[in-house]
Order: sequence, then structure tokens, then C-alpha cells
Amino acid sequence: MKFLATIPVLSSADIARDIAWYEEKTGFRASSTQDDYAVLKRENLEFHLQWHHGTEDDPVLAGVMRICMKSGVLDLFEEFVQRGTVAPDKIRMKTPWGTNEFGFYDLNKNAIFIMEDV
Repeated sequence: MKFLATIPVLSSADIARDIAWYEEKTGFRASSTQDDYAVLKRENLEFHLQWHHGTEDDPVLAGVMRICMKSGVLDLFEEFVQRGTVAPDKIRMKTPWGTNEFGFYDLNKNAIFIMEDV
């Protein structure tokens, strides 16, 4: 047995809007889309967006995605500051749990954290 990857699927209230936001704010690009589903990629990372009605039976539920880097979190943080994704004061260096990291929310209140081990 050999695992290859874990692919998060985040809720979306509007697939086209969210693809545009992720492309502008994070550099992830849509590699495949349908009316209610999209695959977004950047380098070797991939996650999916799935549309939900936003009703009691099919709510848009906020999720959490954590992206772990080997190194370079400061460079990516600076890129995201330039893109307007995060504020310049949102980096956390040498956390008590041993990471350098930052985070932000997308338009659906999904939380995305990007970190590297110290």
C-alpha cells in the first residue's frame, strides 16, 4: 500500500467567482472545471472547490486547509502581501509549536494556513 496525496475539498457558494479569487490572490489556477466543481493547482499542490446551495440541507460550510512547506514561507508571505491576500502584520514566526506561518480566509470563510517547520 502506498498513499499518494490528500486533496482537500472546500465549500464554494460561487465556483466562477472563487476561481477568479484564488487565481488573483493565491496563484492557484483552475486545471479542470464543471458547473459545480473545480480543481485548482499550483506547482505540485492541488485542492478542489465544490459548490453548495447555501441552504439548510446543503450549506456552504467553512473548512480548513493547511499547506506545509519545506522552506520559503517568508517568500510566499511577501508574495501574498503584494497580492493583497494578507496584511503585512499577519506572519507568525517561531510559534510555540515550532512553525513559521500565516493564514487567511477565502470568500467562503474557508481558512487557509501556510506553514513551515522552524
